[in-house]
Amino acid sequence: MTIETSPGIGQASIPEWEGDVTQIPYWVYQNEAVQALEQEKIYQGPTWNYLCLEAEIPHEGDYRTTFVGQMPVVVTRNHGGEINAFENRCAHRGALIALEDGGNTKDFSCVYHAWNYDLAGTLKGVAFQRGVKGQGGMPSTFSKESLGPRKLHVTTFCGLVFGSLSADAPNIREYLGEEIATRIERVLCKKVKVIGRFKQVLPNNWKLYFENVKDSYHASLLHVFFTTFRLNRLSQKGGVIVSKTGAHHVSYSAIDPKESQSSEYDREKLRSDKENYRLADPSLLDGVDEFGDGITLQILSVFPGFVLQQIQNSLAVRQVLPTGQESTELNWTYIGFEDDTPEMDTMRLKQANLVGPSGFVSMEDGAVSNFVQRGIRCATSEYSVVQMGGSGFGSVDYRATETSVRGFWQAYRDHMGF
Repeated sequence: MTIETSPGIGQASIPEWEGDVTQIPYWVYQNEAVQALEQEKIYQGPTWNYLCLEAEIPHEGDYRTTFVGQMPVVVTRNHGGEINAFENRCAHRGALIALEDGGNTKDFSCVYHAWNYDLAGTLKGVAFQRGVKGQGGMPSTFSKESLGPRKLHVTTFCGLVFGSLSADAPNIREYLGEEIATRIERVLCKKVKVIGRFKQVLPNNWKLYFENVKDSYHASLLHVFFTTFRLNRLSQKGGVIVSKTGAHHVSYSAIDPKESQSSEYDREKLRSDKENYRLADPSLLDGVDEFGDGITLQILSVFPGFVLQQIQNSLAVRQVLPTGQESTELNWTYIGFEDDTPEMDTMRLKQANLVGPSGFVSMEDGAVSNFVQRGIRCATSEYSVVQMGGSGFGSVDYRATETSVRGFWQAYRDHMGF
């Protein structure tokens, strides 16, 4: 059996998802019609998509360019201080309106034919609208007011800017759920500042990376640095929080003081009992309990593509964007707080070496999803097994589980209509 796509998707069809969320069919990472339907049902549906930080557009006229799914978007702070977001597409011939990653401007002019837009994305001027010397120009029926790029609904939460193309998107706190909202507030508790950013291109479907973020089972198995230096082991205190919809999650852990004292953790910065591995600069793992709860690792995700990271004192937001059926762009923004001391700035920058495409911890994440993409090339009719910790999804006080992965797929199926 197949699922027929909507008329806008074309003639392609999508196979029926025959199992539950413990059996993920591999065609979901491969089918071209699935990719097109995601843009319609998820990114342009009743979801909140992370756009940028308020700290990235602090002044009137500041703007950032970003994406909602594959749709290019401009986010601005207008002359009244309000935040706007609109499709980065000229109403004339479809060219990008803003070409840079960000900046400050009074308005926008398309480089192609100089059509002009204000900071809310409203079309204000058309070059030679009345023609030249009485010749040419637009017809008398032409109306600027009826044209323009699509505008997004915008909301903010703890300095995060989210946008939606749907008027049916719920209140942001309702969308997140109280437990997820509280965990965001735990980290983003003060005004933030940007201390670094980069883009990473991943050769795999976006869902493979996003479910990897939610997979607490792999963390201490794939990332041997975590295990060797005892930053994250499944035996440590921690758990997984899953929102009621399954869409969002938090995985967290705390270093066990007793486990640390049983080795030479404090004195030697040694994290392995069996191997004599040491760091040339042990201060890389120096840290402070800045949130007062002993949690040294918290990874939080918001459907469909936002990640908030606390690893020790390294704080970052990640934006997961699909750029093709087997291509994903991962935007990292490292943050600190405005009142950080120079010593804390240095600590955060050192610990930034833990994550990213060449980080001691997460460089494996950039590779393993492509291993899956390549491994399933001829397995369209097969499926993966997601049964660690049971068959349903929900919050638990341990991390040897795939509960949040199953939650993601339940939310995905609900949005896609599978």
